[in-house]
Amino acid sequence: MRLHPLAADGLIAAALTTVAVLLGTEAVAQGWPALDPLAWTLVALLTLPLVLRTRAPVTVCLAVHACWALYITLDYWPVVGSFGPMLAVYTVAAQRPTRTAACAALLAGVWIYAGLRSDSGAMASVAGQAVGFPLVLWRFGYVARRTGELTLRLRAEQADRARREVAEERVRIARELHDVVAHHIAVINVQAGLARFVFRSDARTARDALDTIEGASGEALAELRRMLGLLRADGVQGADGAPAPGLDQLDEMVTRVRTGGVGVRLRVTGTPRPLPPGVQLCVYRVVQEALTNVLKHAPGADAAVELAYRAGEVTVSVTDGGPAGGPDPVTPAEGGGHGLIGMRERAKLYGGTIAVGPRSEGGFGVRLTLPTPVQVARRGDSVRE
Repeated sequence: MRLHPLAADGLIAAALTTVAVLLGTEAVAQGWPALDPLAWTLVALLTLPLVLRTRAPVTVCLAVHACWALYITLDYWPVVGSFGPMLAVYTVAAQRPTRTAACAALLAGVWIYAGLRSDSGAMASVAGQAVGFPLVLWRFGYVARRTGELTLRLRAEQADRARREVAEERVRIARELHDVVAHHIAVINVQAGLARFVFRSDARTARDALDTIEGASGEALAELRRMLGLLRADGVQGADGAPAPGLDQLDEMVTRVRTGGVGVRLRVTGTPRPLPPGVQLCVYRVVQEALTNVLKHAPGADAAVELAYRAGEVTVSVTDGGPAGGPDPVTPAEGGGHGLIGMRERAKLYGGTIAVGPRSEGGFGVRLTLPTPVQVARRGDSVRE
């Protein structure tokens, strides 16, 4: 439980007052006059103002030194009143560095004055204490001030790091939403155009197109709910418990894209094996984005998706032969949209490589390679434009 600063200072002042009272009762045993009511009043004035030491450190320091000097002048035992001035100098050093030298010199001066008033034969020791104690208090105050500054800086850096992490998470979620919405809207757009075209001449085809629109929109809403649920969940599952898309759903995606008029072939080579959920999601989203680009930029084209399991890595490639009517004037690489950026960032996140660009034999291609299952050093990606 953290105390309020004023309450903490009050407890410190009460503790010092208790110590001063206990020492004051030993004054006679040490050869000094017994403390009378005036002396006790001065002792209280030496310690109780320390309650305000962090709010007005210089004023408190000057006040307790004035009371201590008066206490010494009245020939009372100086040690009884020494703790308040020492704490006041430490507080000034910790909070008012520009006033530390003056307050430390004031403590040294009153300390030597106390030695002279006591007719002590050990003035050399008194002078050493007058120099040593202020320097030690000065150093302790400096360390406390630096510690406080570093603590504030650390908290500011932690807050800034937290803000950056939130921003990065929002970017990641925005990228996920882009992939989800772009893919399904592309399918819906193609099917809506088909339904409108054959609405009067081929009712069966129109109904099939509307069914596809219904299914795609439902899947889009489900994925949107899952992505937004990630904002309130710690695991990889959404609020509704639906798992993140994986490689087992590639067939469904390919079937959905076929209904949009793109002839897609899916081929799997190698021996399938379990992959981490993050790697599966990365492959799924890259394929989804690539096929979405085929729907948008190469209508009527044939596409091929090849998933290859190799030793230590998994590779997926998506290629198309270009639009049926000839070269598309706006290719995805030239458009420079957020989809390609998202694919590159996903590949980097899992230490993989990705190549995106036009193919020499025509059309467009995307090739993603991810290391698996061991973690490897992050390798740079390449994008051919």
